[in-house]
Amino acid sequence: MTTLSQSPAQASIPSLSGGLVRWIGAGALAVAAYWERRAAIRALLERDDRELRDIGLVRSQIEAAVGGTFNPDMGRMRKPL
Repeated sequence: MTTLSQSPAQASIPSLSGGLVRWIGAGALAVAAYWERRAAIRALLERDDRELRDIGLVRSQIEAAVGGTFNPDMGRMRKPL
């Protein structure tokens, strides 16, 4: 036989310190992601044009590629139907 407890549930009220900790954590993650993107951009800018072409990039596409908004099909011409 099972026994169920009828204790009242505690309200889920976010505390100020918990919200502050989450806010600081999210800010720290955003700063770390920014530094990581800048390091990747810097590393790609150090490559010569031949190396960039080997990976399918030109110098003007580096920031978009690192940021995730690069679409390699945008520069290609469509095949005639």
